[in-house]
Amino acid sequence: MNGKKGSMEINIPCATTKVMKQHDIEADGSKNGGEGEIFSFKAWMWRVWDFCKEDSNRVKFAFKVGFAVLLVSLLILFRAPYEVFGTSIIWSILTVAIMFEYTVGATFNRGFNRALGSLLAGILAIGVAQLALRSGRVAEPIIIGISIFFVGAITSFMKQWPSLVPYEYGFRVVLFTYCLIVVSGYRMSMGNPLRTAMDRLYSIAIGGFVAVLVNVLVFPIWAGEQLHKELVNNFNSVADSLEECVRKYLEDDGTVHPEFSKTVMDEFPDEPAYRKCRNTLNSSAKLESLAISAKWEPPHGRFRHFFYPWSEYVKVAAVLRYCAYEVMALHGVLHSEIQAPYNLRITFQSEIKEASNLAAELVRSLSLDIFNMKKSTRTSLLKRVHSSTEKLQRAIDIHSYLLTSSFDPPDSNNHSKPLPKLTQTLSSSFSEVSNQSQEVQLDRTTSLEKNQSTPQQTAEPYHELMRKQSRRLHYSWPPRQVDAFEDDSTVGSDFLPRMKALESTAALSLATFTSLLIEFVARLDHLVDAVDVLSKLAKF
Repeated sequence: MNGKKGSMEINIPCATTKVMKQHDIEADGSKNGGEGEIFSFKAWMWRVWDFCKEDSNRVKFAFKVGFAVLLVSLLILFRAPYEVFGTSIIWSILTVAIMFEYTVGATFNRGFNRALGSLLAGILAIGVAQLALRSGRVAEPIIIGISIFFVGAITSFMKQWPSLVPYEYGFRVVLFTYCLIVVSGYRMSMGNPLRTAMDRLYSIAIGGFVAVLVNVLVFPIWAGEQLHKELVNNFNSVADSLEECVRKYLEDDGTVHPEFSKTVMDEFPDEPAYRKCRNTLNSSAKLESLAISAKWEPPHGRFRHFFYPWSEYVKVAAVLRYCAYEVMALHGVLHSEIQAPYNLRITFQSEIKEASNLAAELVRSLSLDIFNMKKSTRTSLLKRVHSSTEKLQRAIDIHSYLLTSSFDPPDSNNHSKPLPKLTQTLSSSFSEVSNQSQEVQLDRTTSLEKNQSTPQQTAEPYHELMRKQSRRLHYSWPPRQVDAFEDDSTVGSDFLPRMKALESTAALSLATFTSLLIEFVARLDHLVDAVDVLSKLAKF
């Protein structure tokens, strides 16, 4: 603070202060003894409850894994099956624990890699073991050791190959299954690697069968349905975030502004739709994983034909993220330091609202088509969206003089050159735009003649108005305090040009917001085309 009235200062707390405060809070909580521990336990239980309530499939998956492990363990707990399979049945428990995945498709994928890797490892282990046995007792451990080195090196190199990355788990299975069969056969099976390999393969087959059976028959969680719901939710998140951002931008009168640290850290608790839209941008890896898993699933539910185009879901999601980037850019303008005056924003309020509402309605219409798996006609809605965008473009073009500064810098001989007066009463009806523009030009000419007769009376109110407006909107570009302008010795020569440039820069913030909105609508055409391709291939 510089001690002057109306000056402002941004205070950013340092990390050390935050850490000390957090340490003090934890110390105070530890003094409460048992009461603090009970409260923490209750809070933890509530978090667990909310986590389970958010997605009930998480609880189902946990119980399914426990049930599958129990079934395999019965082969050891009961004497009869244990006498048949022996200690090798432990491999079944290991197979269930490793192979059981969240979705049916992921389990099939993991099971295929497990089965193929175990089979290849078993065949390779039997061949190397037979070769080592015929080489004599001295050369046998040398051959086994060299083979383990080459198998480990080759499998580790091949799983890094781009086209073989989906089978990375299979190469890992080949490595540890081969090593365990060869080493255990050499030490524990009295030189009989064939028996060791067969026992391992039988146990792995039993564990894989139990894992697939339980995952398919007991509360199955299909990756295809998860992908379908995730894409629909992403569509709704983008539409909600667009409407939320435009609504807050038009309702903000400049009286309330978030702290600088809050804007930097992206903490917006009052904007849930924004957080969902941000999650949409980070969902590409999840959607691709679900699409890969869904390809392994048999026809089920509403997806009843083979070779379902799951890859098209990923393409549609990519185009949707392309639109979501514009929403995030709109959100950045909403929370930027330089804001357009409120009276200028409401001038284009009806056009901006109409364009954003129709665009959000179109996104929800696409979401509903995917959810119901039915193709609807969107021609009329798409035309309305384009018409509203053209209406906004014409309004910006006709009132473009409001977005630029019409002030000429004063020369050295005249420091009090009169300023043209900008009208602030504009009609929101687009049908009267052309008539209003002529009236505005006439008002500006009349105002200019009036101001030329009384230049001293105009400059002072404008000076005070711009100072109040600048402080109210917390302008910080250039990054100087407002009162710093008053300390300059060149107030009479360059103060008004600086304030005029600041006003013009703030007005251009509105042009940025509207251009981003128009760009969002332009990208919707690509989204509509992508959904049409999906509906055609998926036979909606």
